[in-house]
Amino acid sequence: MNIIPAGKSPTVSRSRSRNLYPVILCGGSGKRLWPLSRQAYPKQLLPLATDRTMLQETVDRAHSLIELRAPVVLCSEEHRFLVAEQLAEIEIEPEAILCEPISRNTAPALAMAAAYLQERDPGAIMLALPADHHIGDKQAFAEAVFRAAAAAERGWLATFGIQPTRAETGYGYIERGNLLDGGIQGIYAVQRFIEKPDAATAEILLADGAHSWNSGMFMLPVDVFLEQLGLHSPAVTSAAYNAVTVGQFDAPYLHLDRDALAESPDESVDYALMEHTNRAVVIPAEMDWSDIGSWSALRDIRQPDGDGNVLKGNVVVDGVRNSFVHANGRLVTVMGLEDVIVVDTEDALLVSHADKSPEVGDLVAKLKAKRIPESSEHSKVRRPWGAYESVEMGSRFQVKHIEVKPGGQLSLQMHHHRAEHWVVVSGTARVTCGTETQTLYENQSVFIPIGSLHRLENPGRIPLHLIEVQIGSYLGENDIVRFEDNYGRA
Repeated sequence: MNIIPAGKSPTVSRSRSRNLYPVILCGGSGKRLWPLSRQAYPKQLLPLATDRTMLQETVDRAHSLIELRAPVVLCSEEHRFLVAEQLAEIEIEPEAILCEPISRNTAPALAMAAAYLQERDPGAIMLALPADHHIGDKQAFAEAVFRAAAAAERGWLATFGIQPTRAETGYGYIERGNLLDGGIQGIYAVQRFIEKPDAATAEILLADGAHSWNSGMFMLPVDVFLEQLGLHSPAVTSAAYNAVTVGQFDAPYLHLDRDALAESPDESVDYALMEHTNRAVVIPAEMDWSDIGSWSALRDIRQPDGDGNVLKGNVVVDGVRNSFVHANGRLVTVMGLEDVIVVDTEDALLVSHADKSPEVGDLVAKLKAKRIPESSEHSKVRRPWGAYESVEMGSRFQVKHIEVKPGGQLSLQMHHHRAEHWVVVSGTARVTCGTETQTLYENQSVFIPIGSLHRLENPGRIPLHLIEVQIGSYLGENDIVRFEDNYGRA
């Protein structure tokens, strides 16, 4: 492709000569929406704005656009099965799921996606979308995508700017330069990027009309992106190429190389590239956008009742106004409060003034510093074969509820420090213990002695539910020695 010299502008066309791939950024710990979102199950994998998860909404939004290819998804290695399962639920087969063994920010993530696509489609264009954003106006989003694609076809690196609706201090800003000529509609040169401002500066930026919120969404021609990133951040580019090249492919998963990725600087794509390149343009848009970065932000995108409250679950309030109350099971009651956030889960409760909700991440950091497990994991822990939930724990014993999906199979494993008793509640269990394999049905049980090689499977068509009673001197999850595993964890 011939790169357009700086100052020259492309022409608008909805017909494309290049293939356009959604690249979905599905990393992140989601700590600002704790306790519903946690590191082991972050917000992008939760149904927050609708009945579908944020990831599913993002992929479907991109899939609904004309002529887009299958998505490339980047996610944490530990979330890969959850991501694949959620894509299957909406009948989307990904181009690939790139599994990050460690987190290194958006510049390395996009560089790895670009390196992967370059090997398969050198003329590819990436539509980079965070998986945890809400967009209410899909038509405005589609129009912005078409404008950005027209720019990317001609060599521009396009970012999407959101028309500000308030003096927000939690977002970065983009200052628009000159409108590009040559037939381009609504595409501007980037004058500069501005870090999150203080309140006074945010008021000025809102008033002058030349600034947009930085959405973190991009339209990037792969060849130009890698060329420019190599020029301005060669360490990021080199590490990304190596992580992809040395990585192991197990369709649809590409397990990126840990050592190579560790060599990359931990930098955002704005800092590594967009602030320095002369190829950056911005497409301003009004698309009812939110990054859902706090409980207050989630409250704002939901339809409130007559008192300004957003209530979900088994909730009863009296004399409450402008509040968000979420119950995940048991009854939650609130009286005589205003502008509060109440989020109740099976194992944790958050009560906060709405103004303090953006600081929840700081609270999570304190919980992690104290090694409180609820900081990062739910009581129900999901696994590729199903899930388990601790029901009761005491000195030398633990009771778990285990659910195995139809066709699910736990690893062939043993424990050094605990024995296990399994009682089938419903469904069918195939149990291997030592050299024997047996099939168990409802109300039947089996004993797994310490040190015995064992495996649990569900050969049936309905979920298998069983109660596991562990007894031993140590009951931690790291007392598992895997010998075989269908999910690549051995």
